[in-house]
Parts: sequence; structure tokens; C-alpha cells
Amino acid sequence: MEIAVSLMWMWIYVRFWAFYKQRISHYFCWSVTLRKNMSYTKKPREVQYLQEAGQKMGEILSVLEKMIKPGISGLEIDKKAEELIVEAGGVPAFKGYKTRRGDTPFPATLCFSLNDEVVHGIPTKEKVIQAGDLVSLDIGMQYPANSGVGPGGNGFFVDTALTVVAGKKVPKKYQDLLDVTRIALEKGIEQCIIGNTVADIGRAIEDYVKSQGKYGIVKDLVGHGVGHAVHEDPNVPNFYSEEFEHWILKENVVIAIEPMITLGGWRVKIAPDGWGILTSDGSLSAHFEHTIVITKNGPDVVTRRKGEV
Repeated sequence: MEIAVSLMWMWIYVRFWAFYKQRISHYFCWSVTLRKNMSYTKKPREVQYLQEAGQKMGEILSVLEKMIKPGISGLEIDKKAEELIVEAGGVPAFKGYKTRRGDTPFPATLCFSLNDEVVHGIPTKEKVIQAGDLVSLDIGMQYPANSGVGPGGNGFFVDTALTVVAGKKVPKKYQDLLDVTRIALEKGIEQCIIGNTVADIGRAIEDYVKSQGKYGIVKDLVGHGVGHAVHEDPNVPNFYSEEFEHWILKENVVIAIEPMITLGGWRVKIAPDGWGILTSDGSLSAHFEHTIVITKNGPDVVTRRKGEV
């Protein structure tokens, strides 16, 4: 009898985990695949377009960062983001994005996430920044629009993100969280050299974060390949995973590295709107991201902002 009960609970666990992983892949873009029009390595001309797009994207995010002040709504920042992307000759990469056919499309140009929202927060007029809020902006662009190259003739994709504290007073634990997350990104970027693997990136990020104290590394959300689509293979975890040892970095591989670090645990949950991702324990989180091209001379961080490092 006890064996039967144990087997029953094991079956329930396996079925639940299978369902959970399917849900993760649906909402978190955990599973991304190389479609026919994608390639692990990009062509030299495609890399040039991505470098141009990355520079423009970095400049746009710098402008949006300055808008992060108490009293400003997410909708205001989103409208400015779309305006700047169009002026730059691009197309918002996230607006209308679907993980699957039949899904509700993402309704905004950027992801606007506050405090315990890790990523994918929807910017609305009701979502107003308060002093002391942790504010994350995640933004992507396809560039150059109407060029006849890339998917739909609208160019290629770049992706970048940052987190800041709104207001002049920044508690030390908030600043420490931002610093750890930002440096974790740089530790990952340092591994972006020909011959290394995607697993090396995750190991470097994980080792650094663990050395800094009790921080959570979100596991259900990861970086990714980028360029021919918003999300491509390979996934780029922020922790070591042996399965990524076979993803060897080559010249003109393009990836987005994006550590998501919390002041609590690593588990996350889906917000009621079906898009936002929250920490399960309500702890604060930070998120930084860059698009990187692997070159013979080391990593080319195409979305790097002026004065950032």
C-alpha cells in the first residue's frame, strides 16, 4: 500500500513538473528554437546592422533612463520609447510579440517592471513610479526598418535592459543589489571569447553572485541568442549547466546576456495579467542586459551606453 501511494505521488509530481516546464517555456521563452531563417552565427553584413542597431538602442535607453523619476508613469516612458525607436529608423521588437500563435500579444514597446517584478511588466498610466522604487526597463528594436533585409524586410534584433532606483535616496541594500547584478553581467561578458562555451558564461555569473552573499539567481528566466529574432537558440543561463558545454562560442555569434538577481529566492510566478513575472517571495529584483557579438578581438557589446563603464 505504501509503495502504491509513493508511486502515485511520484506520478503526480512528474505530471506537475511537466506542466510547469511547459508553462515556463510558454511565458518565459525558456525554449527557443532555430527556425529556417536563423543561424547560430551571423553574416558579417548582419553584424554591421546589429552594431548600428545596438549603438542606437543604447542611446535610446540612456534617454529613457533619465525619465525615471517619481510621478512618471510607465505609459509615458513607453510612448517616448516608441517615438525614439521610430525616429532612429527601427521597429519596436516587443510590441505585438507572441510566444505562440493564438497568444495575447505584448501590448507595449518596452517592459516596465517595478520592485518585485523581475521582467515583462506592462507599462500603463496607472503604474506610476514612487520614490524608492526599483525600476527596470527592458527594450528591443528591429533595425533598419523597411530596408529589405532581415525578417519581414525590417532588419535585425537587439535587446538591452537596466535597473535603477527612483529618487535621490538609495538604500545600501538596493545599491548593493544593483551593483552585484551589473557586475554579474560584466563577468558573463568577459567569457564571451571564441572557444569558450555558453556554460562558461553561466558559471562566471553564478560564481560571482554566490561570492557576494545571499542573493537569488532567477533560474526560470535566461539570456538567449538574438539577431534574426527576438529570442533564438542558445539559451544563456545565469548559472552553470553542463548541457550548455556543447554550445561553443564562435566568431559572429550574437547573444543577449541578462542576469536577474533577487534579494531573496530564485523562484518566480506569473502575474495576473499573464505577462509580468514576479518573485515568488515578494523580494526585490534587478535586471541588466546587453547584446554581445563574439569577435576575434573579444566581446563587442553593441548596446553599451556612453559612460556606462
